[in-house]
Amino acid sequence: MLDNGLRLIGEVDPAAHSAAIGFFVRTGARDEPASSMGVSHFLEHMMFKGTEDMSAEALNSAMDDLGASNNAYTSSELTCFYAHVLPEALPDAARLLGRMMHPALREGDFETERGVILEEIAMYDDNPFWVLMEAAGERHYQGHALGHRVLGTKATIAALPVSTMREYFRERYTAEATVVALAGALDMDEVARLIEGLPAVWTHGLPPPRDVPQRVGGGRFEIERPNVSRGYVIGLWPAPSMQDNLRHAARLLAQVIGAPGNSRLHWALVEPGLADEAVASYMGQDGTGEFVVYASGDPDKADQIETVIRGELRAVVDGLQEHDLERLRAKAATAVTVGGERPADRMQRLGSRWTLLGDYLPLEEELEQVRSVTLDDLREVARRYGMEPTTWGMLRPGG
Repeated sequence: MLDNGLRLIGEVDPAAHSAAIGFFVRTGARDEPASSMGVSHFLEHMMFKGTEDMSAEALNSAMDDLGASNNAYTSSELTCFYAHVLPEALPDAARLLGRMMHPALREGDFETERGVILEEIAMYDDNPFWVLMEAAGERHYQGHALGHRVLGTKATIAALPVSTMREYFRERYTAEATVVALAGALDMDEVARLIEGLPAVWTHGLPPPRDVPQRVGGGRFEIERPNVSRGYVIGLWPAPSMQDNLRHAARLLAQVIGAPGNSRLHWALVEPGLADEAVASYMGQDGTGEFVVYASGDPDKADQIETVIRGELRAVVDGLQEHDLERLRAKAATAVTVGGERPADRMQRLGSRWTLLGDYLPLEEELEQVRSVTLDDLREVARRYGMEPTTWGMLRPGG
């Protein structure tokens, strides 16, 4: 930890041809009051609008001059601001990001950006998957903040005052809630001195502890929309948290069920032409997790698609074979290794893990954990969490 309260973590690779840095803040959609849903994502946008002494144009131009690949994102769990640059540009990129972390939050910029956010919400509202996914999440978590929409709603964004955002920034963007992660060809001591020497004053305070819903499951619901032409089906049910040792097994089990191109759902739904797409995924979160199955196809076949999904979920454990697991372990290990070759990916892995779990796991140890997953581990996930969605949703044409 630096004297200014920021935590710094990095992996140095002198052989790399680039370097990456990210500021990770432990705040996201699940940390918002329902009345200000979307404030984390809105604030992410506002961070690019300049500081008290540096305009948005100057900030963006300075990053462009460095040749930086820079951006930001917000999730339920955290917010991240990052840059990927050539090694010689890393100090300047770190300075710019450090300045950006103390935005002016001017009311004029706020009102302009409100319109941008509302347009973004409207764009997602035209996407059937997101319409169904957001509705399913709200019902699944039964009013808990884990069901919040990252973008917020038209109502919450339209009503959000700039004073609420400023207060949210003061409370959540503290030094203790922020991790600076680095990877690639860099000098850690130099970057530490630079970050510690940033003139901005950080507020202090530990992020509040997060609660976890005691019960999840939203039953069954249907939505009709006149602007859709396909039928869409989604199912959610509990899964291991990101802290759980079974998280790798859960990810591999989701791949068995619904990896694109070669999985139980692909061969049962897509290959026979019953569905256009059919996938499954696992999302580990702080203190909890979720499995998701999703498929789309002819709206007249939506009920049949759901029936097939249910059958495949019930049969997946008994049908598990060692060769399935060997193939998936190899693919997962390849994905982890390939990501580990890019400083930007290593930085993301480091920063998100340290921000949410507070620990460091070398890439080699993570690979060993993936390779050590057994069929019994997959069966234990299925036994403990079940293979029956507790929330089912369907989107059809109509209305």
